[in-house]
Amino acid sequence: MSRVVKKRQAEPKVVQYIWAAIEVIRNQKQIANMDRISKYLSRVFGMHPKETTRQLGLAVKDGLVVETLTVGCKGSKAGIEQEGYWLPGDEIVSVTPNRVPQHPIVVAALGLLFFQDWEAESHDWYCFNCHLPGDVMMCDSCFRVYHLKCLADEFKPRDNSAHWQCVVCKSSKKKNLNKQEMSRYLRFIVQRMKERAIDLNKKGKDSKHPMFRRLIHTPLDVSNIQENVSEGKYKSFEEFKADAQLIVHNTAILFGVHSDQAEIARLLYSDTCHELNELQLCKNCFYLSNARPDSWFCYPCAPSHELVWAKMKGFGYWPAKVLQREDNQVDVRFFGHQHQRAWIPSENIQDIKVNVHQLQVKRSMGWKKACDELELHQRFLREGRFWKAKMEERHEEEAESSISSTSNEQLKVNQEPKAKKGRRSQHPEPKEEDAEPEIEAVSSSQEIPTTPHQPEKSSVSTQTKKLSASSPRTLHRSTQTSSDGVCQNMCHEKYTKIFSDVKDMMKADNKRETERVVREALEKLRTEMEEERRQAVSKAVANVQSEMERKCKQVKEKCKEELVEEVKKMVAQHKQLISQTKKKQWCYNCEEEAMYHCCWNTSYCSIKCQQEHWHADHKRTCRRKR
Repeated sequence: MSRVVKKRQAEPKVVQYIWAAIEVIRNQKQIANMDRISKYLSRVFGMHPKETTRQLGLAVKDGLVVETLTVGCKGSKAGIEQEGYWLPGDEIVSVTPNRVPQHPIVVAALGLLFFQDWEAESHDWYCFNCHLPGDVMMCDSCFRVYHLKCLADEFKPRDNSAHWQCVVCKSSKKKNLNKQEMSRYLRFIVQRMKERAIDLNKKGKDSKHPMFRRLIHTPLDVSNIQENVSEGKYKSFEEFKADAQLIVHNTAILFGVHSDQAEIARLLYSDTCHELNELQLCKNCFYLSNARPDSWFCYPCAPSHELVWAKMKGFGYWPAKVLQREDNQVDVRFFGHQHQRAWIPSENIQDIKVNVHQLQVKRSMGWKKACDELELHQRFLREGRFWKAKMEERHEEEAESSISSTSNEQLKVNQEPKAKKGRRSQHPEPKEEDAEPEIEAVSSSQEIPTTPHQPEKSSVSTQTKKLSASSPRTLHRSTQTSSDGVCQNMCHEKYTKIFSDVKDMMKADNKRETERVVREALEKLRTEMEEERRQAVSKAVANVQSEMERKCKQVKEKCKEELVEEVKKMVAQHKQLISQTKKKQWCYNCEEEAMYHCCWNTSYCSIKCQQEHWHADHKRTCRRKR
């Protein structure tokens, strides 16, 4: 029955800060009271005293810190009961030869602590999604818990009395592959996880410490995942993904949700999800791209991928396989040396049946190699040569070769007695090299049969016996010598012709191979020369550009310095002029330089200005004594 329960309330990162403060204070032979803990956390971690008090109270309620009453043994508070805090487990030894017995309240608290056995907890204490404490919903099928706000609407329980399963348990019901195939594919992902998880162990805490077991409910690392893969414990990809997410959960609890280690763990989980998506996209491509056998990209998949001409920006059309399509974009993997992948717009995709001359492609060495791979892939596709089928054909060929060798040996054993029996009255057997001329002689003698009832195939020994029965011994010898000479001449002519044909063929092949090697070498030298020339030009351009930038910078700095100096001179001249202007007196009427002083703030340049200003306004305001 699923319902919201109150688990832990203190943040695990702050709990570790409090543990560190208590341990440091205890190592200094002092009582870890609220004042000392607050000062330590404020000095080391920058925590506010109010937040420290709140988190310490929550940690005591969660059973992660033990509150005690201890009598001081030294200092100004010796013999006075003080409130202190202990690490869970350290408070078991309450009486020692140099320590005063603890308060009875402490004993009662210890009894309650022993009654609450944290190791027997069936569920995690922190939300599997945000890795923080609070009121959580417990899964009825696994150890995971979630905040209601962290669950999507479709995964929230409809009824409090109903059986509720978390996101991981619902998605892990589907079985993807059998155990052997799962282990075969997942071992590549685990190997990359081990390489990327090295950064998690470079700087970190001792996760085997018994105190951390009070925070981590289900410890797991990449080595445990590797053992599970080798033992075939995963039934679906979602279970494997859930274990990778559990590494993120444990790392966020130990080091903090926003720590560098948590970011590394999230990147590890993201890469793992990407690898699983690639595996689900095409299992054959995933296996071959990781196993990398010879010509691995040429073997077709089941079902086979669509073949197209794809064009990236700045490049020509290139042969590629279509992996997936989304809206107006196509995910392709190119033939060639690197077998790179890219998302290409649909308008830059052409069918593979389109003539190459219409595409106007620059035929470089890389493009030719990619086309060679495409032709090999198409040939494998026509022949139905898949990767698994190829392995089975190899086993069948080995079996057939062993059977054929056994049957050939049996045939040789059966034919040997017959041959000895037919040549009983002749000379010893010729060597294997003479067997072919003998067959040739037999074939030539079959053109002129001696009697109508004579069989079509007859041996030389049988013909010799028939001739010897109707002729003298000398005639028999001459006939045999002439027939042997004819056979030798025919064999010599035949093998001479064969050897000459083979020699001519080898010369032609050697000539073609030499021309091909020369062409490739010239092409390679041309490309290297072009590359060196391009690098030299780019280097020269870069040098000229850097020199121009340096000169421009020098000119700018010089102009700036001159401008500053000029401004300084103008400012000094301006100040001097202002100073001189302030020291002079000016006519109140026409604002020219004055020479006749009237009163405290009034002067005139001439008597005319004085008379004009006197009659106009100044005679009412003049302060000069009369």
